Amino acid sequence: MKKKNLIKNILMIAALGIAIMFFTNVIFAANTATISVETANLRETADEESRILVQLSLNDEVEVLQKTGNWYEVKTENNVTGYLREDLVEVSGEVEEAQNTSEETNTIESNTEATANEEQETTEINTEVTGTMVVKENTKLKIVPVINATDIVEVKQNDQVTVIETIGEWICVESGTTKGWIRSDKLMTEEEKAKLDEETKAAAETAKQVADEEEEKSQTTKTMYANSATVNVRKEASKDSEIVEQIKINTEVTVLSEENGWSKVSVNSKEGYIASNLLSSSKTQETVTSRGSTTTRKKTEEIKTETTTTVSSGKGATVIETAKNYIGSRYVYGASGPNSFDCSGFTSYVFKLHGVSLSRTAKGQYSNGTAVARGDLQPGDLVMFGPSVSGINHVGIYIGGGQIVHAANPSRGVTIDTINSGYYNNNYVGARRVI
Repeated sequence: MKKKNLIKNILMIAALGIAIMFFTNVIFAANTATISVETANLRETADEESRILVQLSLNDEVEVLQKTGNWYEVKTENNVTGYLREDLVEVSGEVEEAQNTSEETNTIESNTEATANEEQETTEINTEVTGTMVVKENTKLKIVPVINATDIVEVKQNDQVTVIETIGEWICVESGTTKGWIRSDKLMTEEEKAKLDEETKAAAETAKQVADEEEEKSQTTKTMYANSATVNVRKEASKDSEIVEQIKINTEVTVLSEENGWSKVSVNSKEGYIASNLLSSSKTQETVTSRGSTTTRKKTEEIKTETTTTVSSGKGATVIETAKNYIGSRYVYGASGPNSFDCSGFTSYVFKLHGVSLSRTAKGQYSNGTAVARGDLQPGDLVMFGPSVSGINHVGIYIGGGQIVHAANPSRGVTIDTINSGYYNNNYVGARRVI
């Protein structure tokens, strides 16, 4: 009889356990959410100032775990768990507010204490590496010591980082206020850095000495004359380079060197570059017609003139040409070139190359220049997007035909998109002309 009662109790407990599991799964069935903005920051805690774990892009899907205030706790397809503001996502289904029971609180405290103990033990085990080290090359800190782990932040070559602990070939470091993992072969000691700098400096000095000797041997100065009515002396050997001086026909210049169709010259106490075909070894003869009103110039060789483009008609096209050179570059939050950008970092970098200084953020750039109606957009205009003027969160450069070139998001980098449909059409805020 006792045996039968025991079996009966076991069966009842098992049935109760299955019912509880089923009930729990029904209650906590996972909801999904879709990112509704161009770029969304997944943060470590439900706090705007907390550390960014990963950046998500428009239309990325995440699993919603629970809601805390105006934040959702979510998990990505790469199993990274963090928090997103509710205005950055569209959620399918209802999500219940998180409720911390005393049991959950005790569990969290226990886990925290255990983690602290583990960290203390790890620190005691790995005390052989301490102090400051130097990054050998541009790389990214990982959230955990695994080669395919999520990237946290990029550290640059020669950045100094503080060593926290080591595990095998991985070192936990602190860069600014961010902690992450980096492989030991990406770091060097300050002593190794000093030695490398000495070797690099010595090699550079040797190379410079050799180059100077070769230049001295090959460099012969000569006197030449401008052979066109107006000749531009440019800062660099390029027709798009800044004009530092304009000289008239028959102006004498000293040619310092020649390369790839350009002559480096000295004229009027300034140095610059002139297209070689605009210089002659002798002055151009000038004669006056019998009427006394028309001057003709004769030369023994053909005179070729340089075509210049005014700022008012060609500056926007030049800006677009520059911007397109960076298509395919990586999107990195907070980066402003030259190899990676975020949206406002890209626009400020491109316009800086053309002598125009912009505010650093997309919202700040909305106050630069003058307002432009959507129907009056011209190539080179800045175009802003967001839910409202006060919520501007993206900016691009208009290239014509209803298209912009911009640093879109981490998955697509610098690219071209239309603003006449989809997200950019629906979130168009306004435009500014800064050139």
